[in-house]
Amino acid sequence: MIQLNNKTLQVNIHPQGAELQSIFHLQHQLEYLWNANPEYWGKHAPVLFPIVGQLKENTYAYNQKLYSLPRHGFARDRAFDLVHQNESSATFQLNSDEATLSAYPFPFSFQIKYALSGNELTNEYSVKNTGNETLLFSVGGHPAFKVPLVEDTLYEDYYLEWEHPETIDRWPLQDGLLNTHPLPFLQQQNTIPLSHDLFKKDAVVLKHPKSTSISLQSHRTKHGLTMHFDGFPYFGIWAAKEAPFVCLEPWCGIADSLYHNGQLAEKEGIIHLPPHQTWSKAWRVSFF
Repeated sequence: MIQLNNKTLQVNIHPQGAELQSIFHLQHQLEYLWNANPEYWGKHAPVLFPIVGQLKENTYAYNQKLYSLPRHGFARDRAFDLVHQNESSATFQLNSDEATLSAYPFPFSFQIKYALSGNELTNEYSVKNTGNETLLFSVGGHPAFKVPLVEDTLYEDYYLEWEHPETIDRWPLQDGLLNTHPLPFLQQQNTIPLSHDLFKKDAVVLKHPKSTSISLQSHRTKHGLTMHFDGFPYFGIWAAKEAPFVCLEPWCGIADSLYHNGQLAEKEGIIHLPPHQTWSKAWRVSFF
């Protein structure tokens, strides 16, 4: 386990999947991250790479060959190497190898950097194309935050608040795939009350919100968090059935639609990275 510290936060990260395990506020003596209780969902904050969401029939086509990848890709199940660490930051790296190339025929080097600054944690993804052809990939976060955050509050006491009022549709999921007909979700609203009913039909999947930040708050406690996700065109909100957490998920990529043709190069949200180039994007969370 790798631990990062400053005067405000203590963060634990496991090299398996380079996954956050704990975000503890030292001044408030408060844990913000979900504890991965397998009764509900045995993950804390998996990293989604080289795809986000599910492929149609778990397969895709590239160069006239068919390949298979599980939902959200393989990075969350792989051991990363720790390539840099100091007291308040750490960088993990996953390189393509024989196993990845058999399911995903692209040479790559994928780095995840975690860094603390005051009450803020930054999570940066860097993808380098180490091959001679265009690299096709998606990447995203899936952190689960504990709700309720403090004792004597209920799940329904919390709400999400966008940076700006949003008029936006929700894209329903059917067996993990996007329906082609969205449903109205928000009409010039900036708050989403949390309830377990919100996730009865799987995640809330949103495309291109105007806001680049969202906060988890409650009228019954001063404690909460704000996630900044500038540059991530898709956003997911999810919780397992009756689970005491909410996932706030910034994505560069999205699940296949029900009628996708299976061609990876034509997948919605897929990033095309030229040979020997590096792509990077970061989201960050402040805790209060």
